Amino acid sequence: MCAVVGIVAGSQVIQELYDTLVNLQHRGQDAAGIVTADEDKLNLRKGLGLVSEVFESRHMQRLAGNMGIGHVRYPTAGTPSSAEAQPMYVNSPCGISLAHNGNLTNAATLREELRRSGRHLNTESDSEILLNVFAEELHKHFQAEVSPKHVFEAVRGVHRRVSGAYAVVCLIMDAGIVAFRDPHGVRPLVFGARSEQWFREVMIASESVALDLLGYEFVRDVAPGECVFVEKSGELHTEVCASSTSLTPCIFEHVYLARPDSIIDGISVYEARQRMGGRLAARIQQFLDEHDEVVDLVVPIPETSRLAAIPVASVLGVPYREAFVKNRYIGRTFIMPAQSQRQRSVRQKLNAVGSELHGRHVLLIEDSIVRGTTTRAIVAQARAAGARKVFLGVAAPPVRFPNVYGIDMPAVSELVATNRTPEQVARFINADAVIYQTLADLVESTAEGHGVREFDCSVFDGQYVTNDVNSDYLHRLELDRSDTMKQSRQRDLFGDDEVVGLYNFGS
Repeated sequence: MCAVVGIVAGSQVIQELYDTLVNLQHRGQDAAGIVTADEDKLNLRKGLGLVSEVFESRHMQRLAGNMGIGHVRYPTAGTPSSAEAQPMYVNSPCGISLAHNGNLTNAATLREELRRSGRHLNTESDSEILLNVFAEELHKHFQAEVSPKHVFEAVRGVHRRVSGAYAVVCLIMDAGIVAFRDPHGVRPLVFGARSEQWFREVMIASESVALDLLGYEFVRDVAPGECVFVEKSGELHTEVCASSTSLTPCIFEHVYLARPDSIIDGISVYEARQRMGGRLAARIQQFLDEHDEVVDLVVPIPETSRLAAIPVASVLGVPYREAFVKNRYIGRTFIMPAQSQRQRSVRQKLNAVGSELHGRHVLLIEDSIVRGTTTRAIVAQARAAGARKVFLGVAAPPVRFPNVYGIDMPAVSELVATNRTPEQVARFINADAVIYQTLADLVESTAEGHGVREFDCSVFDGQYVTNDVNSDYLHRLELDRSDTMKQSRQRDLFGDDEVVGLYNFGS
């Protein structure tokens, strides 16, 4: 999970790029980067850490230019190194910088193709692979200047060669900003515009909330397989460049990843999560009736589950209570790179209100359960605060399969629901019961009243929309994503946590 942004404006863009990355910080807390174009120079700053940690005022002053792109990330491929922070740069043709949200499923094949064609790759990141594929394709069509036709032909070449999920922004020196989305539209990408005096400014971003907060009028989502090219003059060109497309966006965006005030492919994340809660409530009521159980209060596990918990409490007719207080200065534990970091942060992140929980039958509501270790710690806190019984309602189905499209799910062996029944999951986390949402109800609650009818639900059903994910690929992914492997890579880096400096590249 990452976030991208690109802006072409009539004035300096650095402050708006910075503000956008802050607004999209929930999508990645591992690294951040911005590159701007100023006359014949590219100005780059990137490094490990939060946006506020990577960019100081002295960096902001030097990131001059009227167009630029930015990125926040957590690593789904490669190593957690500052060298792999984005945007990435290649000098030929023209000078191109790229930022990417997603994951390529044929990265190994593409890496070998690029090696044979004489291109050097400096990192393990599939984003660098994507950058070089785009550069090769643009080079085939590039003449004296970059035209919309050249860009669209290059993106057609990318779609022919690349498989997986990708939402991309590229800055092409002295030409403009290019954005494109994979033919299945797995990862989100939107664009908007506004008029500032004589110039029509355009922003492209991962979520619509970025447009809202900076005063851009939402135009639409980038369609699956579509390319958007904004010339440095602000002139906008769009074309679908994939031969075959189908909109199957990632449903986990609505469950957990996206901000609730975003609209993705016409679907309000806020409303979808409320509908999830309404359908989950019916499942919970059925369980309570069948097992002759009662609950005294509904408690969300902050904070993604709040919108689902409110309708659960309403349908069940029991009080809604915020009985866990969150420290807002602790990062999202799901996207922390190692289990040891996640476990240390849970106790600092949430604290139980004992007066609400003591002596009560408590129904906790969670958006999803991945490893289960965080949830187990929260259940333990509820019991330590005096809860007599602790039930857990989950707004999503059991997560049993790896995500290969840009979400750093752990190895399958570390997913708590793999090869476990809900009853066994309940025993693992020490809850009295776990009630999951059904996949059919999740899809219906997300799609209700909207045009999207199919989603990538691979983490729940193991069905991969690109049709190129086999057992060998999943085995390699299992080895790469285990916490043991991640910790080994971190040790190998030996002090590689410094922030990458700011560089100026000639045109």
